[in-house]
Amino acid sequence: MSNDTDLIKLYSSRILALAADIPHLGRLDAPDASVTRRSPLCGSSVTVDVKVADGRLAALGQDVKACALGQAAAAVTGGASEGASLETIQRGRDQLKAMLKGKGGVPDAPFDGFEVLTPAVEYKNRHASIMLSIEALAEAMAAAQQDA
Repeated sequence: MSNDTDLIKLYSSRILALAADIPHLGRLDAPDASVTRRSPLCGSSVTVDVKVADGRLAALGQDVKACALGQAAAAVTGGASEGASLETIQRGRDQLKAMLKGKGGVPDAPFDGFEVLTPAVEYKNRHASIMLSIEALAEAMAAAQQDA
């Protein structure tokens, strides 16, 4: 599945719209934790800053330097994670990973917006970039709670 038509499907208008409108873009002042994740394969990187209150995400900042798929994933992550617990974010991360590996369906709400990335399942070289934002968020949430 690597002809031009398939690549056009992969970069759908929905994916490009998400990539152009990433919520919580920018860094936070005085975050409880910050994590940077980088994909060595493509060079994409995401830095996530979090503030946590009562075990839930209270504020999020994202610095996203990634391809359109990584940007779209950061948009879904940012839009779905407000007020989420670490457990909810970890479940979304694990379900997204399973979806990309073809071993699971679309993640449960609030991360069901990752459905837009189902065409990327067949492009294994894109999976690391797609996973960056939610992996960094889960790691930052865990670090913030450990330091609390």
